[in-house]
Order: sequence, then C-alpha cells, then structure tokens
Amino acid sequence: MTRHSETQIVPYTADLMYAVVADVESYPKFVPGVKALHIAGRSEMRGTEVLSARMTAGFANFSESYTSRVVLDPVGRTVDVVQTEGPFRMLENHWRFTPQGLGCKVDFSIAFEFRNPVLNMVAASAFGRVMLKMQDAFLERAGELAKRK
Repeated sequence: MTRHSETQIVPYTADLMYAVVADVESYPKFVPGVKALHIAGRSEMRGTEVLSARMTAGFANFSESYTSRVVLDPVGRTVDVVQTEGPFRMLENHWRFTPQGLGCKVDFSIAFEFRNPVLNMVAASAFGRVMLKMQDAFLERAGELAKRK
C-alpha cells in the first residue's frame, strides 16, 4: 500500500484553498491526469455536503474510472474522499485547511492500493511525480482565483 502525508504552509486563505479542493467538478480543467468527473449524487448531512463522484483519471496509456464518496465540510474546512467502487483495493484521501497568518496550513494525506499488482507497482513508482504536479495544480488554481477577487 502506498501512503503519503504532508503539511504545507501556503500564501492563500484556508477558505480559498478549501474552495479549490472542494470544487471537484472543476478538476478536469486544472488537475493533471483527471480526464473526466461526473457528480452522480449529492446530499446534505449534518452541515456537510456528501457527493458521489465518478472520476476518470490516467497518465500515458493508463486510464481508470472509479466512484468515490466525497464529504465536504465548509465550516471545518475539510474534504474527505473514500473510493466506493473501482480498481482500488483501498483509496482514501483527506484535506485539512487551517488559517495561519495571512495564509493557511494545508494537511493532506492519501493511502491507496490497486487490486491489480502490476498497476500498483506502476502507480507507486510514478507517485512522487504525480503528487508534485497535483500539488502545483491546486496552488496555481488558488493563485488564479485569488487574482480574480
């Protein structure tokens, strides 16, 4: 299983960073490797919004689709994602955004394991490069949105 967690201080507000990550429908526009995303369902639960999101992601000649339960908590500024159907034995990621001075602290963690051992090896070897590209994409998106305000 591949696991990764990191904490980073960024020059954007916690509300803005939360908004960028919570806008999952826009991922195909700015997150590398996200080819399509469809919200199959939405519901409200105790101040949170719960989405059923079908994502198609890939790189090079590899492409997979999966469905996740995404829990968005705007008050707590958290985003929690767990795969409910797809190629992973396990996939979950968690985002936490905490105000810090003029910016915020971003806590991110991800754990995943593909059912297919070959895909698991390929994904694990490319994981570092993919994470850097994703991290940059979210920060670039926050920068673009901050300029518009």
